[in-house]
Amino acid sequence: MLILVTFYLAKSGKELLKTTALLRNIVSGEGLELKEVHYRQDDPDEKVQWVLDAEEVRFSKDMKTIRFYDFKLRIEPEGEPWFKLSGERGNYFKDSGKIELWGNLEGFYGDKYKIFTDYVLINEKIGTLTTKKPVKIVGPFFNVKGKGLFADMAKKKIKILSDVTTIINEESVTR
Repeated sequence: MLILVTFYLAKSGKELLKTTALLRNIVSGEGLELKEVHYRQDDPDEKVQWVLDAEEVRFSKDMKTIRFYDFKLRIEPEGEPWFKLSGERGNYFKDSGKIELWGNLEGFYGDKYKIFTDYVLINEKIGTLTTKKPVKIVGPFFNVKGKGLFADMAKKKIKILSDVTTIINEESVTR
């Protein structure tokens, strides 16, 4: 879920300049700064619609680094469940394809799955998502928590790295 959200966020970095948000000021020597950003994209080629809301977005002077604060992202891929991700801040580095997200990250995949952590590093170029921070994944009949996470986007596989605790909710399994 986080993998898909961040993939769409990374792909859209260049499109974010087209936002209709008010340009509040240009920070001298720092690049472009936007406040109260609301950006919606419907991409018929990708068959996905998404909305990004952020309190603040800053572009480096060379436009290769994008920093965003207090963000909410909702993605609706055609034929797939929607997913949302919110957090306190993030950095996108265009050249390396890396995205760092911090601060009370909450991801929701449809109405069934939730993921919580405090930090993730996404490498868009090699298709991985990693963290060494505690992670919690909640599903309709289970809770899994542990420390660290490795996800391979291409294989659609997620692995919690250590201290794993799983709780199966019997009521949901027997229904």
